Amino acid sequence: MVEEAKIAEIIKKTTPLTEATFYILVALKEPLHGYGVMQKIGEISHNRVQLGPGTLYGALSNLQSLGLIESVSEVGSERRKLYCMTETGRRVAEHEVTRFEELARHGRILLGLRGIK
Repeated sequence: MVEEAKIAEIIKKTTPLTEATFYILVALKEPLHGYGVMQKIGEISHNRVQLGPGTLYGALSNLQSLGLIESVSEVGSERRKLYCMTETGRRVAEHEVTRFEELARHGRILLGLRGIK
């Protein structure tokens, strides 16, 4: 397990995440290959967010170099690379969810939208 000071340093270094990077990271809660990531993001965003291969694979490479995701092996397939969120990646994603909730809460207050969820 990564120590708390190290996690705080990684969060400071890696956030805020772009929308695309956030979606990629949270899509990798379970192991997926690149095409599966694109499909999942399209599905959960109702096709509002659509990633091209260049954006996707650049982000995957960056997330992997930061230690937020890792490559995992798929039984019986050497062609497709599977990726999965690491514990550090989960902590970064959780931090971002909290940050987004705070932004939304402040927006609702400032716009007088208290009853809107």
